[in-house]
Amino acid sequence: MQTALFRSAMFRTTRFKAALLKAVCLMLLLFAPLTALKAERIKDLSTVQGMRDNQLIGYGLVVGLAGSGDSVGQVAYTAQSLKSMLTQLGVVLPPGVTPQPKNVAAVMLHATLPPFIKKGQKIDITVSSVGNAKSLRGGALLMSPLKGADGQVYAIAQGDLIVGGLGVQGTDGSKITINIPSVGRIPKGAIVERTVLNSLGDSNKLTLNLFSADFTTASRMSDAINKHFGEGTARALDPISVEVMAPQDATGKIAFVSMIENITLAPGTAAARVIINSRTGTVVISSAVRVSQAAVSHGNLVVTIEEDKGVSQPAPFSRGGNTEVVADSKIDIIKEDNRMFVFDPGVDLNDIVRAVNQVGAAPGDLVAILEALKQAGALHAELVVI
Repeated sequence: MQTALFRSAMFRTTRFKAALLKAVCLMLLLFAPLTALKAERIKDLSTVQGMRDNQLIGYGLVVGLAGSGDSVGQVAYTAQSLKSMLTQLGVVLPPGVTPQPKNVAAVMLHATLPPFIKKGQKIDITVSSVGNAKSLRGGALLMSPLKGADGQVYAIAQGDLIVGGLGVQGTDGSKITINIPSVGRIPKGAIVERTVLNSLGDSNKLTLNLFSADFTTASRMSDAINKHFGEGTARALDPISVEVMAPQDATGKIAFVSMIENITLAPGTAAARVIINSRTGTVVISSAVRVSQAAVSHGNLVVTIEEDKGVSQPAPFSRGGNTEVVADSKIDIIKEDNRMFVFDPGVDLNDIVRAVNQVGAAPGDLVAILEALKQAGALHAELVVI
């Protein structure tokens, strides 16, 4: 009996410990992201100086279109390009004869050459019509060179286009266009023929450039690297650059950069800004925005205009006059009650959004309120209009 009770007690104790351990693990999982939430990797905050993309551009012809190509009579360079290509391929046209197909379109090509890419590797390209082609759907790009800013050929492009747009036109002039049918892409459509020197260099130093200039982030990045590798390894040169002592040989430098990229740190808080898109009415308020005590009055003026038609007839038994249609206009002006709300000093983003939502301000009204607060000196943030 005692043995059974002992075993039962041991079972309950073991089950309690397991439940307690499970609860502790769950709490650690819940609270661990809170401590690391603000930490970001150096890889996500900066890039190594010398690792840069290069832009390429080219010109070519897309063939095989279903009658949606350039109107050769209006786009002369399409016919000239086609005639020149045929001549290079050994097809000699009679003098004075200009080809006028409707299944060819002149296009511009552009692509990005990533750093450290090698010969024979492939990159994506974008193809855009430069004539009056209605659609590039179903077309194929013929072999076209892609050049860099120095005029050298770095890649050769060719392949079938992928077009996300669609355009349909009827004989009566009606048409429907979905997305942009005059632009397409060719994944892995260009083969690299020339590389760009993007070496990390033979120096025992490398420079990390921040994506956004910030004194606090640069200082914290330098401190984080020194804490990991020892004092004197890194120093901040300016708000955007951090110089790091690195191994001389390339193999050691690659392993060193790999370790640096995975060091985490808490970046500096961005400056208080209010971004306003004047075209779409979009307003973005950063979390660092603060407002001093201010009272805001908000009201709307609603104007309604109704147009109606009436008939004016001459009096009965009258000898003159005509029956006419006259306009009957009604204009109503309703001025809604002004709404006033007060911002307490030092309110944060949540308070601003809550106060504006309570009065039902539209995006355009919100822009006017923020501009007025800025002029009054109550909005402690940079107001940026894009």
